[in-house]
Amino acid sequence: MPDLCVNIDHVATVRQARRTWEPDPTWAAVEAQLGGAAGITFHLREDRRHMQDFDLERLKDVVTVRLNMEMAATEEMVGIALGLKPQMAMLVPEGRQEITTEGGLDVLGRQAELAPMLDTLSQAGIPVSAFIDACPEQVQAAAECGFSVCELHTGPYAEAFHEHARNIGHPLVTEELEKIQASTKEVLSRGMSCNAGHGLNYANVTAIAAIPGLSELHIGHSIISRSVFVGIREATKDMLRSMSSRPSS
Repeated sequence: MPDLCVNIDHVATVRQARRTWEPDPTWAAVEAQLGGAAGITFHLREDRRHMQDFDLERLKDVVTVRLNMEMAATEEMVGIALGLKPQMAMLVPEGRQEITTEGGLDVLGRQAELAPMLDTLSQAGIPVSAFIDACPEQVQAAAECGFSVCELHTGPYAEAFHEHARNIGHPLVTEELEKIQASTKEVLSRGMSCNAGHGLNYANVTAIAAIPGLSELHIGHSIISRSVFVGIREATKDMLRSMSSRPSS
């Protein structure tokens, strides 16, 4: 079973709605670790809509598992990552008008731009992941660019699962799942590690967690949503239980 990395951004989203000091995403990271998370993920956006710069050092102080920084491919973010030294930096596309990340990074179309940033981070000892759509062309481009990890965008699978009454056997759900399965094999065949995430929840995660070769699942919104009712520690435990369930046929 892949490791679970809990994304704590939405705790900061609630805090920033009032521009106050609570709830504290740092404490959320502690609770997620106590619930069994193998990693903590956060996204420092250019517009600072949720996580803030002052959160970063506090996270570095309290996180005893892997700390994963999602970031736009910009010089500013590269500089911040170099100062923080997370266990992994993940390059993601970023739009000011989007509510959440809407698609994978176009590595194929941005190789010349991405390669120097990738080289800078890699030379500093920070493994770099590309958040990409589950398609062969993007996997090939990520390998050629020098990424050591790919995170496959599971959003289309999650949307199909929801739109078709949570029927894992629906042809359109199966089609999206097979794309992720095939892309996982392709990533591994090119010598990179493979993670997955986006839109995963307690109902749809089991089939993804069962894919051989996946190292990590990065899940945030669903866990933070459930934590409103049960707390982050228990919500993390619940997700681990869902990940380890037997997939439906």
